[in-house]
Amino acid sequence: MCTDGGRVAPDLLPGTGEQPLSDVTVLELGHIIAGPFCSMLLADLGAEVIKVEHPERGDAVRDSSPVGNSSFNYVNRNKLGVSLDLKSEEGRTVFKDLVQQADVLVENFAAGTADRLGVGYDDLSAVNEELVYCSIKGFNPGPYEDFPALDPVAEALSGVMSVTGHADTPPVRSGTSLSDMAASLYGALTIVATIRQRDATGEGQYITVPLFESTVSLMGYWLAYTQAYDETPEPMGASHPGWAPYDVFRSADDEWVFIGPSSDRQWRRLCDALDSDLHKDNRFKTLSGRLENRAVLNDAVQSVCDNFDAEELVARLQEASVPVAPVNDTDDVSSDPHLEATNALSEVRATEGDGDRIQTPRFPARATGFDRVESADPPALGEDTDAVLTALGYDRDQIEHLRREDVV
Repeated sequence: MCTDGGRVAPDLLPGTGEQPLSDVTVLELGHIIAGPFCSMLLADLGAEVIKVEHPERGDAVRDSSPVGNSSFNYVNRNKLGVSLDLKSEEGRTVFKDLVQQADVLVENFAAGTADRLGVGYDDLSAVNEELVYCSIKGFNPGPYEDFPALDPVAEALSGVMSVTGHADTPPVRSGTSLSDMAASLYGALTIVATIRQRDATGEGQYITVPLFESTVSLMGYWLAYTQAYDETPEPMGASHPGWAPYDVFRSADDEWVFIGPSSDRQWRRLCDALDSDLHKDNRFKTLSGRLENRAVLNDAVQSVCDNFDAEELVARLQEASVPVAPVNDTDDVSSDPHLEATNALSEVRATEGDGDRIQTPRFPARATGFDRVESADPPALGEDTDAVLTALGYDRDQIEHLRREDVV
């Protein structure tokens, strides 16, 4: 385990001893979303994260496309960038020197890849018996474990696609990497719990975190519903089978607004706020009546919304304490006044694109005992290799030798 405050290179990243994971060093063998998002969460809590990439290719999404570049810029903040060729014997030797100083390793290679490279759990626990090794995979060990997996595979298998979209359209995936991020969140939580256990026992552990089972966990109440009521939910758009009106409606200025009163009282408040007497209609007085007449009700509510532009519609319903929100696009979100007031976004360097700096979300939770880590730029490929190796005790000649051999 690390010395010097728990960090291999304590002066290269933001974060101090005030953060809860400031004495933890994490090695990341991650690409795309799942592994990098998991280690980013740990970095946000103060851990030193060293991202290890191949010297030529790097992360699979690095400089790959506008969407790939954007995902890389988001999930790789607050990390040190080290390049190593793990297929070379010298590269694995250097990596094991890093492992000796690490507390955690996160990887999301395809099943079996880490073992083939000689950096699987058995290989590395022999180097550091206190290592917490987290593998994020498509599936837990079982019938599916060797199947190739991507985020949409997990969304399809888990049932998420079956309830997303509309009944008259094909199933759709969510608009973000839901399964990757679900597994990452479970991975980070399990790592923190395992570190606590490791600190008590002195023994490392091997963690597996699956995209499929993690996404199934998000579908838990729909599984319970299906079994309890022998009914399979259908795609529901922005609506909900238990409430009405509960959907998106167009405003007079052609903007979408979500409106969702969840009680009779809120329904009456909605009608009063929008100068409507729909709540007096016998069909709509009770929730059961509104559900039975949902289609007619939605048309009636839409006619009322036709009288207001989005800003006034939202303002009136917020004033009446009725759940409501404009359907923001990402440009709206980046300039949202609440996010600005709560310092929810921070600027980092853009590796590609038109702007030098971009805004990305910060760690959203707050605690009274520590401050969030300030966001640092995602590393260029191998940006911190020399500094990290120097901190490990490699001298200039050794580093230059590794560079000549294309190891770093």
